[in-house]
Amino acid sequence: MYKLVIVRHGESIWNKKNIFTGWTDVELSELGREQAKKAGEILLKEKYVFDIAFTSVLKRAQETLQIILNELNLVIPIEKCWRLNERHYGSLQGMDKDEIKEKYGEDLFKQWRRSYDVRPPSLVVTDARYPGNDPKYSGLSRNKLPQTESLKDTELRLMPYWTEGIIPKILDGKKVLICAHGNSIRALVKIIENINSEDILNVEIPLAQPLVYEFDENMKMINKFYL
Repeated sequence: MYKLVIVRHGESIWNKKNIFTGWTDVELSELGREQAKKAGEILLKEKYVFDIAFTSVLKRAQETLQIILNELNLVIPIEKCWRLNERHYGSLQGMDKDEIKEKYGEDLFKQWRRSYDVRPPSLVVTDARYPGNDPKYSGLSRNKLPQTESLKDTELRLMPYWTEGIIPKILDGKKVLICAHGNSIRALVKIIENINSEDILNVEIPLAQPLVYEFDENMKMINKFYL
């Protein structure tokens, strides 16, 4: 049997302010750091150890991961990849969610936020929020950098990293920890559990609560639980 542990980052300063974040690189709030520490304490109590960790290129996930590893007193290889980034919310990024809901209405707001294949309004490439204007994505071609994303888009960009980068490590017997974001984890949960595009809309990923998957030798899920 193989195991995988997935943790969403702790509360960020924009989570606290109810702002669309996406690829904006914001820090954890003080509560978020406490949540990450608690996640590490839970994993330590349950005697989890890890050989390798995967995270996004965004500091709220990286900081959560490091706090967890500090609690576990572990120094292990960490792979950082943009494919684990949060869903890109396009021109909604940096906007207050309540103001967006009031301006555009409840129905459109829900579609942008929770639908599977509806994208929020797109950024133009000259916008400072476009990833192509961020030095940390300078090595990526423009066709890989989103101007907006649906959950479906997030799933499609995550899929090759899961199949080619993460699964081989699990099947090699490595104890793997993933620390990522609400929607990149939802996309991963959809892939792992083969959830349809309707049911995934009702899946919520809590902040900084370790999610454990157990797989058979064919990477078929045999168990799932939160610690």
